[in-house]
Amino acid sequence: MAVDWLGFGYAVLVTAGGIAGYYKAGSTSSLAAGLLFGLLAAVGAHLSTHNPKNIWLSLGTSGTLTVVMGLRFVNSWKFMPAGLMTLTLIMVEKLH
Repeated sequence: MAVDWLGFGYAVLVTAGGIAGYYKAGSTSSLAAGLLFGLLAAVGAHLSTHNPKNIWLSLGTSGTLTVVMGLRFVNSWKFMPAGLMTLTLIMVEKLH
């Protein structure tokens, strides 16, 4: 059984992004979203560690973040944080 290190790393980065958004801009919504999506990504990584075919929670989490942050990036054209989070498409591709 191989541990999904990429998935757990992704979860840490999402959580850290939410915390950074809170400290930088005082955004409680960034903190809440970062903690929620970080937790969902960690649970998804845990599930895929135990069953490599169980990717649905990870796929849903990274897909949702890709769409939401992609729309924010298109509206603002600011790379941080929306453009960076749009790179979660890499995580979605990993799940294929």
